[in-house]
Amino acid sequence: MSNPSRRTFVIGVVAGSAGLVASHASAQAATLTETDPQAAALGYKADATKVDAAKYPQHQASQVCSGCQLFQGKATDATGPCQLYAGKTVSAKGWCSAWVKKA
Repeated sequence: MSNPSRRTFVIGVVAGSAGLVASHASAQAATLTETDPQAAALGYKADATKVDAAKYPQHQASQVCSGCQLFQGKATDATGPCQLYAGKTVSAKGWCSAWVKKA
């Protein structure tokens, strides 16, 4: 009787672990695309060097997401969450018209 119980326990642990791994993977934020409606409305570009200077004359070359007050990642992160785009990450080298210099 101890073998079926042990076997049931091991199967339960393996299944539970697989479920946790799957839920963690799905909980990770998706990367924001330039075609996302909110991103397009704010002129988001994943590469700040590609910002249309005629359309966004306020943009300066030094303005990138990693230097924005709304960027929630670390300065060394390639991507990070942004307060504007809930559940999505932005490129640290990106830019949008809501850019605000970090204090």
